[in-house]
Amino acid sequence: MPDFETLAYEESDGVAWVTLNRPDVLNSFNTTMQRELRDLWRWLRRHDDVRVIVLTGAGDKAFCTGIDRSEALADGPRSGRAGGSGPEIGDDSVHIGSGTTPFMFDDPGDNLGPKSNDLWKPVIAAVNGIACGGAFYMLGEVDFMIAADHATFFDPHLTFNMAASFEPLQMTGRMPFGDLVRLTLLGSEERMSAQRALQIGLVTEIVPAAELRDRAGWAAAVIARAHPVAVQGTLRALWAGRELSRGQALGLGWAFVGLGNDPEALAQGQARFASGERVDWRLR
Repeated sequence: MPDFETLAYEESDGVAWVTLNRPDVLNSFNTTMQRELRDLWRWLRRHDDVRVIVLTGAGDKAFCTGIDRSEALADGPRSGRAGGSGPEIGDDSVHIGSGTTPFMFDDPGDNLGPKSNDLWKPVIAAVNGIACGGAFYMLGEVDFMIAADHATFFDPHLTFNMAASFEPLQMTGRMPFGDLVRLTLLGSEERMSAQRALQIGLVTEIVPAAELRDRAGWAAAVIARAHPVAVQGTLRALWAGRELSRGQALGLGWAFVGLGNDPEALAQGQARFASGERVDWRLR
């Protein structure tokens, strides 16, 4: 397993808990966290002991407050049109443009999100406080969110005269357009409550902060009991339905069924049904 400076990691019974662990700066991400998340997501692709991931933040104040601006502002001028001597080999900082052209961009989202790193194990976000700005890189690629009742959502870009682009684009389809535009254009002046996030479907459930870990852990444990091939085939189908046209997604349905139905797993499921075993379900 990779070693981490900015993340806390634990796993049990098929569930991994990934915690953004910079509570002194409200779990904002620096270049080290970007690199560590990229390495972790890619490592989890091949770590078969883990079937489901819960992503949360350290402490009770914030899930994540986006990029660590103190580090970003300390980096000085960039290469190319803005001047500067150019990046060094191994430089992990974010660059707009390369050399003398503006056409290459180091997007933090290439590192932060599980889907951007081709991880198709389910990821549940346990939002334990403020989630703003660059946090949407991650929340845009999780599969569903459970929020503590004090969680809030906002995008501060325009408050500081920065264009918001990748972050709201990640959230298209996760909330109604008007709510997304309002959240983005009002910047830091207004925060979306957990209650409003539930009303519009951004989060699936609100719980008291003290119950957040238990509730997210319950959902993760249920998913972890299902066969991973079937789960991941289902997840790929759901995301195809979100990102493609209806016809395009249905045209791929055969592939998701064929790849996601493992014969041995199907036999186990049929035997479970035939035995009369039924689950003790809960109502949400």
